[in-house]
Amino acid sequence: MAISRSTVDFITVAKLLGHEARRRGLVAPSFRTPPRLAGVQRTLRRHPTGAAVAVQVRGRPWPVVVSDMIEGIVATNRLQPPAADCLRTELWQAVGFDGPLLRVA
Repeated sequence: MAISRSTVDFITVAKLLGHEARRRGLVAPSFRTPPRLAGVQRTLRRHPTGAAVAVQVRGRPWPVVVSDMIEGIVATNRLQPPAADCLRTELWQAVGFDGPLLRVA
């Protein structure tokens, strides 16, 4: 069975975000796709040593998938502003989104 490009991208970003979370002294959740619950785009399950974030990849824009992954780290660590906002910015930059995601013509 061949692994799709989106699956490879998901694995790559999951490893990168996990590394960035741990580097900042935060808990890095595990990432999975798809969520076990039918009809949902993301889930978070907490366990004694961390959390598992499941994200729907298929049929969704890539920036939305990455956003769900980043929000999973924020939620896992129960961060509030301004720390949550700073972390979001840093994680977006870490995955290569340095500027606005949408361009207005």
